[in-house]
Amino acid sequence: MKGGWLRWIIPAAVVPVLVLLAYGFWTNPREIPSPLLGRPAAPFVLTTFDKAPLTLQDLRGKVVLINFWASWCIPACYDEAPALERTWLAYKDKGVMVIGVNVQDTEEPARKFLARFQHSFPNAPDPRGYVAVEYGVYGVPETFFIDRRGRVRFKHVGALTDETARKRLDSLLEEPS
Repeated sequence: MKGGWLRWIIPAAVVPVLVLLAYGFWTNPREIPSPLLGRPAAPFVLTTFDKAPLTLQDLRGKVVLINFWASWCIPACYDEAPALERTWLAYKDKGVMVIGVNVQDTEEPARKFLARFQHSFPNAPDPRGYVAVEYGVYGVPETFFIDRRGRVRFKHVGALTDETARKRLDSLLEEPS
């Protein structure tokens, strides 16, 4: 009797693990809601590639788009790079700040990426990944939209398009200050 019970305990313990793994493989990360939505954005202090300080606190009162990227992120980060620069140029005089946060990368390839796409908005390395962890970044690219009061309002997983950026930014700019 004792041997029969033990024979079933291991397979019974394996089944929930297999179900959890299957759920993970079939779940689209774009469909996982962010627990940050509606909450204050995590503060950060970074130093840009141009050696300038960059803090979220200094941007209070502006709509902020934070894009997490890496030079090795092919093709998605390369696909969205021109749209990010176009978004910056179109919205920088409307009270919007675009920020790039480079994660899990090395300086030389990151700088080559920025030069290739002529990014003129602030970009800063997150060498230890602390900012990415605070924002719950699963992978790159991911983009967060922060309202004037400093709350995370939207999250976009994958390559950002002009249309998505425009839709999210316009809706945040329409809100009262």
